[in-house]
Amino acid sequence: QLPTGLYKKVLVILHDSVLPYMNEPTLMMDFLTVAYGIGGAISLLALNGLFILIHQHNLEYPDFYKKLYNLLDPSIYHVKYRARFFHLTDLFLSSSHLPAYLVAAFIKRLSRLALTAPPEALLMIIPFICNLFRRHPACRLLVHRPGGPADMSEDPYVMDEEEPSESRALESSLWEIQSLQNHYHPDVAKAAAVLNQSLSEMEDDISGLLELSAYELFDKEVKKKAVDVPLEFEQVRGLFGKKNDIFAEHFSLD
Repeated sequence: QLPTGLYKKVLVILHDSVLPYMNEPTLMMDFLTVAYGIGGAISLLALNGLFILIHQHNLEYPDFYKKLYNLLDPSIYHVKYRARFFHLTDLFLSSSHLPAYLVAAFIKRLSRLALTAPPEALLMIIPFICNLFRRHPACRLLVHRPGGPADMSEDPYVMDEEEPSESRALESSLWEIQSLQNHYHPDVAKAAAVLNQSLSEMEDDISGLLELSAYELFDKEVKKKAVDVPLEFEQVRGLFGKKNDIFAEHFSLD
């Protein structure tokens, strides 16, 4: 048992400062799987080490995607390690052999959580979801299903279900992204409107959006050049506004 602070420090450096120098990196399997099951930030940090063991050392983890799915909660868009988590999640969901129900469950859960996410996170997660649709065309029925639920209570998707296969995500529709098309931030509304059109074959590069901050968004708005808007500077007089017009003698605008 390690203190929480020490757990985090070890997991932050484990994947690049420890595992590459071990003769048998597989010895860390138990440590990382236990850390992955703890939850919260510790589970997020354990993903780096697990990624190396799964891809390079043939670690089999039957419940891996179930636990990854359950890591998605409202705090995921606010945590310090958000960029690292979504970078790895993107890699884990890149395989074309994943079942449609699993990817649809991730899309629905990310979309539902996006309803309360800050703009800087939304500008990253919307292209992220679009990339999942490009990789897994079978999930596009979430966008193109006619007659979606009239309100949230009619949505067949079960948000509290821990098992992705039981969440009924493929029976639902992506009304959450449609709601974001009316977002107060114009860039978010524009990004969400992309799903109204047919998606291009080329995936969006989200690497530059993973660490986007609220400060950068604000700074971008402040540095925008103001567009000169023509204004009426001469006061209108009379009915037709002409100088020395006979109508100006008999009609006035209050």
